[in-house]
Amino acid sequence: MSAEIEKTEPKKCRKFYGHGVPRVKLEDLAGKLIVVEGADGSGRSTQIARLVDWLETRGHPTVQVGLKRSSLVSKELEEAQEGNILSRTTLSLFYATDFADQLENIILPALKAGFIVLADRYIYTLMARDMVRGMDGQWLKNLYGIAPEPDAVFYLSVEPQELVQRNLAKNATLDYWESGMDLGLSRDMFDSFLKYQTSMQSAFKKLQKTYGFQIVDANRPVGSITKELRKKIRALLSENKN
Repeated sequence: MSAEIEKTEPKKCRKFYGHGVPRVKLEDLAGKLIVVEGADGSGRSTQIARLVDWLETRGHPTVQVGLKRSSLVSKELEEAQEGNILSRTTLSLFYATDFADQLENIILPALKAGFIVLADRYIYTLMARDMVRGMDGQWLKNLYGIAPEPDAVFYLSVEPQELVQRNLAKNATLDYWESGMDLGLSRDMFDSFLKYQTSMQSAFKKLQKTYGFQIVDANRPVGSITKELRKKIRALLSENKN
């Protein structure tokens, strides 16, 4: 019995995915890190906004992070993407720097203070994008070895055909990078979007086998998804109290 306990206990401890961050003691990170993944149009922002309201009314202080929110490089990354000429390596390193800066200055301090950190996408989107662009998998694992394992990850899965309609309805156009136009998949942005998002879904399925995050069917009504996320997070928080 004692041997079985020794094998299962480490799973409850927070870990880094790789080499971690120097001088950071994982046992000091008392908060919770909850990630919501998904493509543009999957409903991430809506669900996160609802989760923030719900958690804070229940007395849980929250902090939000996401892609291109670093005070260090977000502006420069935005400007670089406007030219549509970034190489895959430069794009990857820009996002990795954006993540590392937020990790050091927002995520880790918030977790240490006992906050719930809600991440509007995490390293999985960054890795999936790079995988689709042919970047080496081992290099990516090393690059994001600084990332702490989240307490919960929810990937909002939406069919590419539905994503097209949602993005056009919201913005009346499709994003160059979210359509994978830099990959030369098609000269037609609509067709390229479908191909790129299909490849992204395949990349996420591969990552799910490695990282074990939860896939949520986001083709359903908003309220149904909210209800499911709240139920899962409620269970997570109650486990933390036991």
